[in-house]
Amino acid sequence: MTYLNSEVLDSIDADAYRQQRPYPWVNPYGLLHEEAYECLIDSLPDLSLFNTTFGRARKYGQKSHDRYTLKYHQDLILPAPWTEFIRELQGKEYGKFLENFLQYRSFELDFFWFYTPNGCSISPHCDHKNKVGAHLFYFSTLTDWNPEWGGETLILDDGGDIDRKSAPDFEAFHHIIPSQAIGNYSLLFSRTPNSWHGMKEIHCPEDCMRKVFMVAIKRLTPIDRLSRVFGVSQASERY
Repeated sequence: MTYLNSEVLDSIDADAYRQQRPYPWVNPYGLLHEEAYECLIDSLPDLSLFNTTFGRARKYGQKSHDRYTLKYHQDLILPAPWTEFIRELQGKEYGKFLENFLQYRSFELDFFWFYTPNGCSISPHCDHKNKVGAHLFYFSTLTDWNPEWGGETLILDDGGDIDRKSAPDFEAFHHIIPSQAIGNYSLLFSRTPNSWHGMKEIHCPEDCMRKVFMVAIKRLTPIDRLSRVFGVSQASERY
């Protein structure tokens, strides 16, 4: 099965992406084939594999990002659709797509699943400078998630006024742009000095959780590049 929809990938305007404000981002629908998307939903990793990341102190006094977290590693046993999907993300087509949009060649990919329960939030923050960008795939649908519960990733415009090394509330931002985060949507954004984003507290039934899969796009250090020469990197096959 093919997971990424090449027609949708090719239809996204890279120039428009890079000119987007307050920083480059795009929130397309249908980047995954619908059948593939349904297979991934039906085979999401079980919560028993996740670590709890609640109450962890963050730099600069920002509030904890409370959620369950699973990081992909080569020995992780996953259902076949997820193994196939990650292999496809490690391939040339997706690598070229990211290279074109992010205008960056030396990167590696890490993969995470995040399940967020009732009462949790993601405080406004900018990602660490070792990241080039992030690509979020949303796996909550209208059959299991009510839009009134929240869960949208928020693009936050600080007007260039807020120090990245600080802990602002959502009310401090000039403009808040909610992403589409229910159904077969994804959100790609570039990391910049002001690429503020977050998620307000969700209010959902106790037996529900917001489910997201993230591709973290990280810069390669000189040591990483040297490791690749000798074939010991665990990053994506080409990128």
